[in-house]
Amino acid sequence: MDKLDREILAILQEDGRITATDLAAQVGLSLSACHRRLKELERSGAILGYRAIVAPEPVGLSFEAIVFVTMQHTALEVIASFEAAVTEMPSIVEAQRLFGQPDYLLRILARDLADYQEFFDTTLTGLPGVQRLTSTMVMKQIGEERAVPIP
Repeated sequence: MDKLDREILAILQEDGRITATDLAAQVGLSLSACHRRLKELERSGAILGYRAIVAPEPVGLSFEAIVFVTMQHTALEVIASFEAAVTEMPSIVEAQRLFGQPDYLLRILARDLADYQEFFDTTLTGLPGVQRLTSTMVMKQIGEERAVPIP
C-alpha cells in the first residue's frame, strides 16, 4: 500500500459517498487509475464495505449498555458456539474478544431499560459457556464514530 492508497482510504472514511471522479481529482489520478486502485483496496480487504452510519435514537434505540462476559469454559467449540450466537443477534452492535478477564465486551442497543432487561434475561443469559455477565449503562456517546488512523 502506497501513499496514494492511504490518501484514498482517508478521503473515503470522511466521505464514503464521494464520486470516483471527485476522488480521482482529489488524489491526482485519472478516473480509470483511481477505479483500479479502489477495486484493489476492496479485493485486499483494506475496504470492508460501504454503509450509512445510523444514529440509534432517531430509530428508537435510546438505551445502550456495555456487557462484559466472563466465560466458564474456553474450549474451542464453546468459544465458536458463543461467537456464532453473538453474531446472529442484531441488538449486539459490537463484540470484541479480549485478552485476560473479562473474555468479551459486547455493545448492545435497546429501546429502553425494560427492553434491555428482557434481552439480558431471555437471551444473554442463555449464551453458550457464559459464567458471568456484568452490565454497565452508557451515559453518553462522546463524539462520532471515529475513522481508522491512516499512517
